[in-house]
Amino acid sequence: MAEFDRRLTPARPDLAARHLEGQVQAANFVAPERMQIAALAAPLRPRPDPAAALDTELILGEPFDLYERKNGWAWGQSGLDGYVGYLPEEALGPALTPTHRVKTLAAQVYAEPALKHPPIAQYPFGAQLEVVDMRQDYARTPKGWVPCDQLQPLDAPEADWVAVAERFFGVSYVWGGRSALGIDCSALVQLARQAGGHECPRDSDMQSGLGATLAPDAALLRGDLIFWKGHVGIMLDRARMIHATAFTMQVRIEALSQAAARIEAKEFGAIQRRARLDPAGD
Repeated sequence: MAEFDRRLTPARPDLAARHLEGQVQAANFVAPERMQIAALAAPLRPRPDPAAALDTELILGEPFDLYERKNGWAWGQSGLDGYVGYLPEEALGPALTPTHRVKTLAAQVYAEPALKHPPIAQYPFGAQLEVVDMRQDYARTPKGWVPCDQLQPLDAPEADWVAVAERFFGVSYVWGGRSALGIDCSALVQLARQAGGHECPRDSDMQSGLGATLAPDAALLRGDLIFWKGHVGIMLDRARMIHATAFTMQVRIEALSQAAARIEAKEFGAIQRRARLDPAGD
């Protein structure tokens, strides 16, 4: 049997996805149960252990293919980017039909469609919601009312995905984080690209295969990606980039030349690839 990437392949020695039968070895093969993330954010880990490293986070409303429930843990695969892992079973709910997503770093949720009511919750960026009613400037969701200006229809992608990344300026760096409470370098790319209507893998090594490779002396444009070993940044223009960096533990804008010199002097080494994702300028 061929080797597989455990991050993207729902297969273990004892259990695997039915569609992988004949491709991987496992004692049992099962079909998935389509679920949805019901928690505001759900940690996805490589093993059922709350002390295990955070691989990524799944956000409210995102689809999830469930293969196993056991001891309070759910094992399965994200329906958005294919990431496989374990999350708390209580973070899952039945699959609904989202209509909108949160476009601001956070969206306040109110018990009533009125500004002076205290918020009862806060949806994270990218949360996918079912809007069931509209009243004045508020949209009613299963958890409460949200200001309409903080939502975007799912079928209306952002025109400038790089501007989405800029909204995260100053957000704390967290390994595996995927929200305004903490984000890593590849999640910044993924969330921004997804908001722009583009599919995007989760980790920087997966993203490093995207787009067309640019020559080292090619003029850079807004939206080009710069890859190091284990790190990625987004160009804002020909000279500046935005990235979530552990150097300052936040999302930072700096000159590419400055970042490249510092990163090369440390463990990531020299730039490995420059990529243009949207040659036509979409």
